[in-house]
Amino acid sequence: MRVEVWSDINCPWCYIGKARFEQALAVFPYREEVEVVHRSFELDPGAPREARPVIPLLAAKYGMSLEQAEAAEARIAENAHAEGLPYLSEGRDAANSFDMHRLLHFAKEHGRQAELLDALYRANFAEERSAFDAGRLVELAVGAGLDGGAAAAVLADQQAYAEAVREDEATASAMGATGVPFFVLDRRLGVSGAQPAETFTRALEQAWESRLPAPLVPVGGGDAEACGPDGCELPRP
Repeated sequence: MRVEVWSDINCPWCYIGKARFEQALAVFPYREEVEVVHRSFELDPGAPREARPVIPLLAAKYGMSLEQAEAAEARIAENAHAEGLPYLSEGRDAANSFDMHRLLHFAKEHGRQAELLDALYRANFAEERSAFDAGRLVELAVGAGLDGGAAAAVLADQQAYAEAVREDEATASAMGATGVPFFVLDRRLGVSGAQPAETFTRALEQAWESRLPAPLVPVGGGDAEACGPDGCELPRP
């Protein structure tokens, strides 16, 4: 069974949703027969390449004060910590994620996609040093088991794996995905948002038990936290 996960490194609910899905997968009896493929989804393709502090960006996007934005980040951090994830609620930045997605496709070709994705999430959400600089991306690629020279060459060529990123995004659009994380199980069941682990457990069981061609069926009600083009849902106080 194949599970495809559309996500963006800039999306905190993708980071949290991945952890919740992995909790469900860890206890799934047929987990060894599940292939997980990570797909590209840019929340803001027009974002500048230069990294900017997250708190002022949140305040501007949602019309909040800096204090309110800080509180919102702190609540997301609480959600992350509840899943055992490190999360810096202060000092993070954000920028265009296109190069990250291209590098993830490169990593997939070399069997290191999962390792690089974890490294990118950790660098973006749990480390003070920016994850968006090309030199930093090469370091993270090397740490994930990839060749540094080859990774640098990919980043230097803006056309490298660009079409693969666009294909992922076009597929997500065709499926009706407007936000991430978006999980698709065998192209039959769809789970939107950072659902509880129990919802992912039910989706895995349902997909495994009904492995016949059928239209994509949503699972979980679609009301879990997610990020979309207009921003990420903020936890309520």
